[in-house]
Amino acid sequence: MSEQELKEAVKVLKKESESIDRAASQLGKNFSQALDILFKPKNKIIVCGIGKSGLLGKKLAATFCSTGSPASFLHASEAVHGDLGIHQTGDPVIFLSNSASTPELLFLEPIFRKRKGKIVGIMGNADGPLIKKVDVFLNSSVLSEADPLGIVPTASFMVSAALGDALASGLMKRKKFTKSEYARTHPAGQLGRNLLFNVNDVMHPLSEIALVFSDTLISDLVIEMTKHPLGAACVVRKGKLLGIVTDGDLRRSLMENKNLLNMTAKQIMNAEPKTIDPSLSLGEALSVMEEGSKQISVLPVAEPGQDKLMGLLRLHDIYSTGHK
Repeated sequence: MSEQELKEAVKVLKKESESIDRAASQLGKNFSQALDILFKPKNKIIVCGIGKSGLLGKKLAATFCSTGSPASFLHASEAVHGDLGIHQTGDPVIFLSNSASTPELLFLEPIFRKRKGKIVGIMGNADGPLIKKVDVFLNSSVLSEADPLGIVPTASFMVSAALGDALASGLMKRKKFTKSEYARTHPAGQLGRNLLFNVNDVMHPLSEIALVFSDTLISDLVIEMTKHPLGAACVVRKGKLLGIVTDGDLRRSLMENKNLLNMTAKQIMNAEPKTIDPSLSLGEALSVMEEGSKQISVLPVAEPGQDKLMGLLRLHDIYSTGHK
């Protein structure tokens, strides 16, 4: 990349950022009024636009849906050919139009009125005819677009997107939307998995773990770890955890002791291993395993304040696509 190209890229980013800052400085009570219109727990939000605004509308509808505000995108042209059926009585509407003069939206406005739908307009021309047709106007105007010609919807698109995100965030606050609720709409993603599943949902039970005693020879311990390849062996006595021997412990001990196989588990085990509560979420478990300067890849599972071994959790289990 040439120096000139890099400068142009930086110019685009800065101009878009400055445009968003300008829009933020213009927000006033109209933003709260927009939230009043959109905050309808028994209704869905209809996001309506065409062209680039239509593409943005799909994104905003998806954002609203995933953050607790049911929404649907309605293409302004397709609306009059049957798609208008998605709008039900009282559903609030968001108009997206940079020019504030989109003919299709002007045509739809009285139809939504008859269905008792109030309208929020995110628009870039304060003098456009749609301004007088909407209930609340959020100004997405920019001093100039960010592209070299100054005509491509770049900065204006980003400002409109940011205003839509601000509305979604405001509704999340009003609804007191939680991470757990967010996870319920994202069950297949890692974030949803971290919030929805607990340690006991994915941990390996005792039947799958290499279990040895303090006097077990390392040669026998290695055999058990080979039978149960989870990266560690738990040293137990009457079901209680005494320590843990990991693959790393074996390698380090082998470098220090040539007669390692004749030693016992007690001689090389970590006698004070960190354990994890089975009721913790996977996200909380991940924080425990990644905290500190040295990442932990495997943890014994035990009830808090007790040393009774219940299972074993690996870092891999947290990121695995399935659960037990």
